[in-house]
Amino acid sequence: MKENGWGRIINLTSNSIVLAVTGVSAYISSKMGIIAFTRGLASDLAGFGITVNAVGPALTPSQAWEARGLPEVVVEATIAKQAIKRRGQTDDLVGIIAFLSSDGPAFITVQTMMADGGLARM
Repeated sequence: MKENGWGRIINLTSNSIVLAVTGVSAYISSKMGIIAFTRGLASDLAGFGITVNAVGPALTPSQAWEARGLPEVVVEATIAKQAIKRRGQTDDLVGIIAFLSSDGPAFITVQTMMADGGLARM
């Protein structure tokens, strides 16, 4: 990326960093670490034409979700708090990641964008 003078790095974090979620402090701390890493790396690489941003999805079905066995009552309670009343899907992340990976957002860096149906209303 440095040699080409262009690059896009998109890290995945979680919308839980702005929510009051109990029992997951280690998880939230690790996701905040990703944001700190994003910010530091963005500053380090900006002079090389490389942008660094993060995307924070909400509950999105995945292998980890299935392995954890998230209770349906938690899922439904989460959806009830979202502006968009449905489960997030991995396809919901494609658009924001494709955008951040493109030429267009050359002046967008150090940002954490939530893709969570409006749950984390900042």
